[in-house]
Amino acid sequence: MALKDTFYISHGSPTLSIDESIKARKFLQSWKKEVFPHRPSSILVISGHWDTTVPTVNVVDSVNDTIYDFYGFPKQMYQLKYPAPGAPQLARRVKELLRKSGFNRVDEDTSRGLDHGAWVPLLLMYPEADIPVCQLSVQSNKDGTYHYNLGKALAPLKDEGVLIMGSGSAVHNLRTINPNSTVDPWALEFDNWLKDALLEGRYEDVNHYEQKAPHAKKAHPWPDHFYPLHVAVGAAGENAKAKLIHSSIEYGSLSYASYQFTSVADS
Repeated sequence: MALKDTFYISHGSPTLSIDESIKARKFLQSWKKEVFPHRPSSILVISGHWDTTVPTVNVVDSVNDTIYDFYGFPKQMYQLKYPAPGAPQLARRVKELLRKSGFNRVDEDTSRGLDHGAWVPLLLMYPEADIPVCQLSVQSNKDGTYHYNLGKALAPLKDEGVLIMGSGSAVHNLRTINPNSTVDPWALEFDNWLKDALLEGRYEDVNHYEQKAPHAKKAHPWPDHFYPLHVAVGAAGENAKAKLIHSSIEYGSLSYASYQFTSVADS
């Protein structure tokens, strides 16, 4: 079944996997019932936790390993598993589409499973872990427009029933998080700027957020958690309609804002 939507999910802290007090947890648990009832054929996750110099897909023929790429968290988090099947055909299709669009070098990684930017939200969204999952890396040495074009190249996957999901955080500065803090005004200002830009379809402004957005460098000292958004927007298309599907800020500045992008047929 063809899909019309792509998504950007803010996965925030790895404790999302166990902490019932995080508001975004209930949002993700309601995914199939409230947000997206369609069952995708497979899922492509673009996670801020896989950053490489060239686009890379994980080609896993069996079950994806669960990667615990976080340190010093409660022991129970290291016992969680998300044994979703790999999606090697999807991985090779991603590679084919990217190369067709001028991304001349696309690497394959046959040993990498799913990082927590993929498996933590998916654990809540699709707890049965029965839908094949493939990951595509970001290139933090490139810019927003590059990642938008990466997404644009992947647009045909929607017609093949693939759920394209960027996973990052709408505001992501780990040096500023404070469990006891109220919401920092600068974080709210960036979060609101992003919401307005997306809902008004100002995707070019989002591609050039460093120049356009308030507190851009403070909101994203490193762009790895923001670029998955550009991929999701690019895959939906320039006329796509954006919808804010969840909004909350934890620890003073960590934004869980998540968006749905619905493709609109060219008139």
